[in-house]
Amino acid sequence: MPLPNRHLTSVLLRREGELFLFDAGEGTQVSLRALNLRWKKISVIFISHTHADHVTGIPGLLMLSSQVDRDDPLYIVGPPRIAEYIDSSRRVLDMYLNYEIVVQEFTAPGVVYQGDGFRVRAFPLRHSKPCFGYVLEEDMRPGEFYPQKAIEAGVPRGHLWAQLQAGKTVEAKDGSIVIPDQVLGPPRHGRKFSFVTDTLAFPDIADEVTGSDLFVCEGMFEEALSEDARTKKHMTAQQAAHIAAAAGGIRKLALIHYSPRYTYHDLKLLLKEAQIVFPHTVLSHDRVLFPIEYRD
Repeated sequence: MPLPNRHLTSVLLRREGELFLFDAGEGTQVSLRALNLRWKKISVIFISHTHADHVTGIPGLLMLSSQVDRDDPLYIVGPPRIAEYIDSSRRVLDMYLNYEIVVQEFTAPGVVYQGDGFRVRAFPLRHSKPCFGYVLEEDMRPGEFYPQKAIEAGVPRGHLWAQLQAGKTVEAKDGSIVIPDQVLGPPRHGRKFSFVTDTLAFPDIADEVTGSDLFVCEGMFEEALSEDARTKKHMTAQQAAHIAAAAGGIRKLALIHYSPRYTYHDLKLLLKEAQIVFPHTVLSHDRVLFPIEYRD
């Protein structure tokens, strides 16, 4: 439930000027306005499941977006019944929208959205109704460009360098053909973001989130309440840490979706228990910012 100083679950990911929203709990638009973000730049809303605390912020966001000029459609991606929820909300509230909404439901794991240089993949979780985690992963990037090698190959500084960096073959001044491999280092990895909430802990999650630069995961309970977590099909903070440790290559675990029994001060207990297993764990809180840098 929302608390006076803690809203419900929602994560906004910004990439190359585009915004992607993962879940939209009640009051999500409040934080968007507080951060002065250009919400019309939200391209896609990804919904983990259709429990109220993860979707009740959607109607407000849809109406908020009608207050600004928007040319591009807004995509809403999620499991079964998300389309029914959107349709009924629009109908009952007589919602005025001046832009297109495209709702895409899926029932099986796999790629659910693709953009320029990245893809978003969904994978099943274990909750009391169909629930999915998400991974946004960028394509491999070209290797580092070596100007001296380009000069030695007879390629003058200018637009041809940009073509080589983009992976294209060019013609040198003497008519010879120069391929990117001659002037670039080995390919470099893109970034990876993973989002998991409302699920029992189970080993397959680790396989999905391996190598995440930022892994946002629920840490709803302390270990003393692990039985409550199992009964309610949630996980403890330490279970989230075990998943991060087992996955390998994770740079940061950010806990989210805490039980309302924990005050902000109490959350330090969850953090302490998680850091015993995975030291690179932090607590997320409303409007916190986590930069996701390239590794190389």
